[in-house]
Amino acid sequence: MNAPLTWTESLALNLPQIDDTHHEMVNLINDLAAVLSTDADPLPTFQRLLDHTIEHFGMEERWMAATGFEPDNCHSSQHKMVLNVMHEVVRHATELKDLEPMHIVVGELSQWLPAHAEMMDAALVFHMGQVGYDPATGAIEKPLATEASGISSCGSKSCN
Repeated sequence: MNAPLTWTESLALNLPQIDDTHHEMVNLINDLAAVLSTDADPLPTFQRLLDHTIEHFGMEERWMAATGFEPDNCHSSQHKMVLNVMHEVVRHATELKDLEPMHIVVGELSQWLPAHAEMMDAALVFHMGQVGYDPATGAIEKPLATEASGISSCGSKSCN
């Protein structure tokens, strides 16, 4: 089985917390792809990926909230969409005994993660640097001046 996604430095955003999390997600996607090529039950492996993804997105959501993103921004919308799909995959696997969506989503996630990291997460990391946000401590050097200056886009021109 060829790994659907390989960690490379091109995925690195030079923020250890997010780089480590992305590296772990790459490994979990690859673990799932490997299990799906066998007769083993893939649901426990998928659940580990889902649990990781919930924590991963939660971390980014906390950073966005702390640095002035509006609750309804397009970065968060992507997170919600991915989690909704992943929960639906679990429902198909458990209630319908249908693993086809899991086979599809492993390929989709291996394409989605690099694009999401390059656009959405890179913009978040840049913004965090601009406001002097330390994700380890939660300290922020340059808070937004007013409530009205919240960020509703993802930093990508396609969202503005």
